[in-house]
Amino acid sequence: MSQPIELHYWPTPNGWKISIALEEMGLPYVMIPVNIGAGDQFAPEFLAISPNNRMPAIVDPDGPDGRPISVFESGAILQYLGRKSGKFYPADERARVEVDQWLFWQMGGLGPMAGQTHHFRQYAPSFIFDQRQVAYGAIRYTNETNRLYGVLNKRLADRDFIAGAFSIADMACWPWVVPWRNQGVQIEAFPHLKAWFDRVGERAGVQAGFKVGNELRNNTLAASGKDAEKARAVLFGQRAR
Repeated sequence: MSQPIELHYWPTPNGWKISIALEEMGLPYVMIPVNIGAGDQFAPEFLAISPNNRMPAIVDPDGPDGRPISVFESGAILQYLGRKSGKFYPADERARVEVDQWLFWQMGGLGPMAGQTHHFRQYAPSFIFDQRQVAYGAIRYTNETNRLYGVLNKRLADRDFIAGAFSIADMACWPWVVPWRNQGVQIEAFPHLKAWFDRVGERAGVQAGFKVGNELRNNTLAASGKDAEKARAVLFGQRAR
């Protein structure tokens, strides 16, 4: 019996992508917390598998040639797990291109833009002195996030899932829609996207993957005072004023 995959993880949208994939694909795994507020992502042992000091990352003891392999970057991990399991990542080239397009759309668009929206709407006001800069960033990224929701809404007008059948493209995008309220989005304005969001969220594997590490997230959200200031300094290289 092969050893479980090591999931180096913290409960954020990028982390949820992989915990959801592992649950949906039925791959055995063990979760290893990477507390990004405490700086675990800078530990030498983590950098050895994720040189960009970002989670998630995985270590598969049973790699393609029978030897361990590590993979960083959530999109690359999803592709690897899809190939390994033979699930949710089609072998047919035309179908695979369809999935890849939307996977990279999330990696290059929805994730980074929504992430910046979160930053300027929630965090920046506490440590950027010039609130005009905060307002500009918040407006700029909120508008772009809304535009991307519109793109996805149009895509979903005539299909249940992003690339036809449920795939790693849906696993990549769904977690970034979870915090839509914090992005300043009115999800009811995107009815096809909302129907897809609810549809994906009803899947047992998605629900199980989304719950992984809930207690870790709750502890982070409960942080206040010096603990919260320290976490901001680690995450953003900034301190609260």
